[in-house]
Amino acid sequence: MDNSRANLLEEAIGIGIGKGGRVVVVEDCVETSGAFVLHHFLKRFLHPNSSDVVIFIAFAHPFSHYERILRKMGCNLTVHRKNHRFVFLDMLTLECPERNEREAREDGLLALYGEIEKAVEIYSSLEGSRTITIMIDDISLIEVAANGSSNHMLDFLHYCYTLKAKYGCSFVTLNHEDIYSSANTLQLILQTEYLADVIIKAEPLATGLASDVHGQLTVLNKGSVSEFGGSSSKVRNFHFRVKENNVDYFYPGSQT
Repeated sequence: MDNSRANLLEEAIGIGIGKGGRVVVVEDCVETSGAFVLHHFLKRFLHPNSSDVVIFIAFAHPFSHYERILRKMGCNLTVHRKNHRFVFLDMLTLECPERNEREAREDGLLALYGEIEKAVEIYSSLEGSRTITIMIDDISLIEVAANGSSNHMLDFLHYCYTLKAKYGCSFVTLNHEDIYSSANTLQLILQTEYLADVIIKAEPLATGLASDVHGQLTVLNKGSVSEFGGSSSKVRNFHFRVKENNVDYFYPGSQT
């Protein structure tokens, strides 16, 4: 695969997505999954030549799901987990007693944040230079963990966001725009978009289905705001094709 194509997504996002603390929001829809973008970031952050750490909060799939996909991409999550570079927090096993279920759910989110903060504190205190990235595989499902409480959903999001300022963490989330359409979830998605430095939208082709193109990505890089209030935001659009062990990114019409 052409290296220029492999790096197209990272060029659109900007150099150093995991450096200095950035918030990246990936949005997809029923027709076009954006999960491959998370897989792309996982492989990059866990590169053998770095000491970076990923704290992965799984609401949608178990560890075995990601381990199988990343192994095909040449990244062994089991090894990274043993080497303390990959922390997997499985929210699928979150269990609450039947009695006082609402309080149990709220306590569950608080306990989850406590685990995240503890892990960030531990890895930030170690010698050497490293970046810590917090990833959430389906932010829409926080509503389930919060038992529908919008206040606790937003509180959890802001608690995680404070770790960016305090420790320089990066924050990557996946949102399903058209699957969960409750008012609470829409409020959460709007808040993540507001906090984001980069928004990546995975969408179907405007021209319909194609055998060699699986969809299009729109990358909004908000850049920085000048002292006069101007923005250096950039938008890029390109196509992608998901393969078993990698993804091709290319501009429309560039395929021969």
